[in-house]
Amino acid sequence: MLAVLYDVHGNLPALEAVLADAGGAGAERYLLGGDYALFGPWPAETVARLREVPEATWIRGNVDRWTANPDEVSSEELVARAVADCRRALGDQTADQLGELPESAVHDGVRFCHASPKSDMESFMPDPGDNDDELLAGASERRIVFGHTHLQFRRTREDGTELVNPGSVGLPLDGDHRAAYALIADDGSLELRRVAYDHERSAAALRELFGDVAWATRSQRRLLSARL
Repeated sequence: MLAVLYDVHGNLPALEAVLADAGGAGAERYLLGGDYALFGPWPAETVARLREVPEATWIRGNVDRWTANPDEVSSEELVARAVADCRRALGDQTADQLGELPESAVHDGVRFCHASPKSDMESFMPDPGDNDDELLAGASERRIVFGHTHLQFRRTREDGTELVNPGSVGLPLDGDHRAAYALIADDGSLELRRVAYDHERSAAALRELFGDVAWATRSQRRLLSARL
């Protein structure tokens, strides 16, 4: 059994809830889909906990790339400050290591990427889009698993390609506060799962640990609303 975890975003209680649920369901291996630390209250603690996860394959998300390369980040003050705070919390070595992770992985005929085979920023949506073919970027696998948008869904294209977003462990944006992830059984069957945790505690921790800086206030608002 493979547990697929995306977009943890420094939310340690959400991660712990998902790991407990996955372990109880029989997960023996883990696919970690990127965006591990930025925009959450416990960046360093979250990465340290993930490093304890057995049989884990890691790939890189866009915010892991940003934190490793702060000079390349948008000039938007909110993001730049968040990256600086996250890198300081992680330490240069850990931040750089996350930035060096591979962009994608293929296991058992399934391609795992952060947003799409094309990009770690451009992603599929729950409804078919005119750019779906472009986002596939020639990927031939019949199941593509990705995150980035924090919207849990699965749909199958007319050509038979299945697109799966397990949702976000640490910052769901589909109106459901529960942490989201997926399980893939050895026979290939896939289950989208949700796990309750104390999201209000995580929201409060942002203010306690980072004060009223703009990025922390925004993340707190998103945790409380589960909306963008």
